[in-house]
Amino acid sequence: MTQLPATPSLLYVTDPMCAWCYGFTPVMRRLRALWFGRLQVKVLVGGLRPYPQAPLTVEEKDKLAISWHRVQEKSHLPFDYSFFLQQEILYDTEPACRAILTVRHLRPSLTLEVLRAIHSAFYADRRDISRPEVLVDVVRPFGVSENLFLAVFETDEIYQQTRQEFSRVEQLGVTTLPSVYLEHPLGPRLISRGFSTLADLEERLFQALEIPY
Repeated sequence: MTQLPATPSLLYVTDPMCAWCYGFTPVMRRLRALWFGRLQVKVLVGGLRPYPQAPLTVEEKDKLAISWHRVQEKSHLPFDYSFFLQQEILYDTEPACRAILTVRHLRPSLTLEVLRAIHSAFYADRRDISRPEVLVDVVRPFGVSENLFLAVFETDEIYQQTRQEFSRVEQLGVTTLPSVYLEHPLGPRLISRGFSTLADLEERLFQALEIPY
């Protein structure tokens, strides 16, 4: 029987511009704190809406606004709905995803914290996180200088790695963000799909750890 490592890892599949992920990231942070030293959390970016060819339609804006309200009801997190007053919204999640990969290269232990900060910048502060200068401001408090961040963020390699990560997530069979997988030598096992409470997530984690491979 194949054994899990002494410190198992969770793959947190997310997107910085996914509203349900914004609501769920605090749950992942609390889980990691509760399981400190017994569990690792690795952030994967799913690419919610990368490389859009056109602005959001009126119908897409309405669906997005409804989703934001539902997340706010579940999570009690702040949202700035003035975002929807813009005439044209090119909802491109690729730059923020690429920023997460950049931080994962430079400050891997802080990836989840930076994800939380980017979420808040977009949803609560209505900052345009598709702009590099905004992303630089968000990551600076974490000890990442502008020059260092941009030196990685703007390379062809990080563009390619971001595309590859989107493909990896697709190959995992992810259909919903957020999703959480337990990493294992025989392949990741899905333990949570969509938003869940800390109690539900922890129960599913216990169940997954008890299932033999």
